[in-house]
Amino acid sequence: MKKILIADDEQEIIELMTLYLERENYEVFGAYDGFSALDILKEGAIDIAIIDIMMPNMDGYQLIKKIREKYKIPVIVMSAKSEISDKILGLELGADDYITKPCDPLEVMARVKAQLRRCSEFNCNEEKDTETIVVGELKLDTSCCVIYKGDKPISITSTEYKLLLLLMGNPKKVFTKKQIFESVWNEPFYGDDNTIMVHISKLRDKIEEDSKNPVYLKTIRGLGYKFESKK
Repeated sequence: MKKILIADDEQEIIELMTLYLERENYEVFGAYDGFSALDILKEGAIDIAIIDIMMPNMDGYQLIKKIREKYKIPVIVMSAKSEISDKILGLELGADDYITKPCDPLEVMARVKAQLRRCSEFNCNEEKDTETIVVGELKLDTSCCVIYKGDKPISITSTEYKLLLLLMGNPKKVFTKKQIFESVWNEPFYGDDNTIMVHISKLRDKIEEDSKNPVYLKTIRGLGYKFESKK
């Protein structure tokens, strides 16, 4: 049974989402602030976290930072903060998805299932293809979902892994934003490319010597992105 953490200071929201999630046979743990959420994470193996931003004691942004220091679980932000800058900040800190309140519980359910499905694909499985994709000094080990820069392993999220698998697995091929979003996020693309832009930016910070002048992750203006071999 998958375990889901919901961190939100509104009791009604936790109770409503718990009702829907338990019907789908998920085990739900509720927390009303960031510190309580961290205690729950320490106590047991949580599979995914749904986090509000505006919480007492420790807000959602601080909580995401703490989660990313130790855990690779998917994180969905569910917040009334609806500005583009709020969404970008959440994604930059390590969230995998961002839902604006008020939202339909069925939409939240769909996002949870999508994240868990991607996480399952991300997890190591020795029976899967054990190919190592090499581009320049970068090596993507698909058996354990690890990216190496030289001999140094680099920590990445499940979404970042999926992005690298798509782009590194098809070097020099240009992918449109629509193709990237629908392949990595497995959802229809409606023209909002902020999510892709933020994740590309985070990957550049991790794999490029100079993220402002990328050698690997190239932007093809007006089209999308491609992964280039280092010259």
